[in-house]
Amino acid sequence: MPEEVLFKTESDRSRSEIADYLRQVADSLDGGGEITLQAGTESIAVDPAERSTFEVKVEREGPADRPEKSIEFELEWQEGESGSEAGGDLQIE
Repeated sequence: MPEEVLFKTESDRSRSEIADYLRQVADSLDGGGEITLQAGTESIAVDPAERSTFEVKVEREGPADRPEKSIEFELEWQEGESGSEAGGDLQIE
């Protein structure tokens, strides 16, 4: 099945605002509840599995004289399943 984008938003935010968004996601995950995302008139609620794949990726792209870096955090799970086994230990400092 090809990828289907169900929700997407992109905006310029301060580090503090981004941290607030990530804290809200973390609190929802820790509480075991759904995560509801809303931007304008669009919204979606997702309920990640108890065990999900967590991917962290840092990329550099663009021209050599002005490369752009990004960091991506991704949760992935099979709909209707409880999740997969844990992988290697991730440390964030």
